[in-house]
Amino acid sequence: MRPLAAAAVVLAVGSGAMTPSAARATQDGVREVAVPKAARAAIVKRPTTVIGSGMPRSCTSAKVVKAVHKGGVITFDCGRKPVVIKMNKTAKVWNTRKKVVIDGGNKVTLDGRGKRRIIYMHTCDKRQRWATEHCQRQSFPRLVVQNITLRNGYAAGRTDQDGGGAILARGGHFKAVNVTFRNNRCAKVGPDVGGAGLRIGSGYAHRPNYVVNSTFTGGRCSNGGGISLWNASLRVYNSRFENNKAIGHGLNPARKGTPGGGSGGAIYADVFDQRLRVAGTLMRRNSGRSSSGAVFFVSNNRVGSLAVRRSTLVNNPDPAHSRGFPGIYHLGRHPRPVIVDSIVR
Repeated sequence: MRPLAAAAVVLAVGSGAMTPSAARATQDGVREVAVPKAARAAIVKRPTTVIGSGMPRSCTSAKVVKAVHKGGVITFDCGRKPVVIKMNKTAKVWNTRKKVVIDGGNKVTLDGRGKRRIIYMHTCDKRQRWATEHCQRQSFPRLVVQNITLRNGYAAGRTDQDGGGAILARGGHFKAVNVTFRNNRCAKVGPDVGGAGLRIGSGYAHRPNYVVNSTFTGGRCSNGGGISLWNASLRVYNSRFENNKAIGHGLNPARKGTPGGGSGGAIYADVFDQRLRVAGTLMRRNSGRSSSGAVFFVSNNRVGSLAVRRSTLVNNPDPAHSRGFPGIYHLGRHPRPVIVDSIVR
């Protein structure tokens, strides 16, 4: 992929359609935006499964795996103090389940121990049962992960089927609310693999997936040190991406003599007519070894679009020197991404 021309410092100001909520600013000065109802946390008053019986030792990897397989609303009762559950297996969503909600109550950490992915949903994986004839375009399962920390996840594969060190969500619908993704990993090289924290693919009927009030830190992957998006739409609200790295090299398609990768320190998006929206969000000190320290966005049919509103993207090194907007590589419906009321430098 040919690098774009040198970039300049940008302060873009406009009248975006998104309205800030109650004029509240984060400690970093980024103004939060209103979150639509569809992007808010799920109600968990009547859980299907409660993991644990009031003691830390009662909350185990095996119980998490079993509960996710069962589906429904999952909560935890592990005691009054925060608890870390070391995952011995990946928790996999059964594709016939309509809804799976995992709520950690702001006390639970699921730890992949640097050995395995933490949560897996793939509607075209026959081992998890096929639910429809069009597995890549089905509206369920609807996976919601909220009020939880996911750390030290690891996904090793190097194809476009892989990635998502903490979570792979392919098909159906996905939402993360108040989730901390910390120190997750996926393959170091490869032109298509991505998403140290989260990989979302094959979205249903352009229905947006959501990441809300979430934090991505310390992620490392060939592409997308935070998130990788593949043929799916995503809206990111009031979130933080810091110190994530796209560590592959050679871009996509891979340059001759290279393994490919190295794009999108925070977010890597390889789509067709899907949309990526980022609002009320901070991206700081992320890097791409080959290009785009903050966001890499390519719409293969030039119909998809990228918009950044009321956000701050600073100090995201960009070796490719993307045209006009530091840290952003963009090929989409418009000549440039839509940047409104944001600082990009």
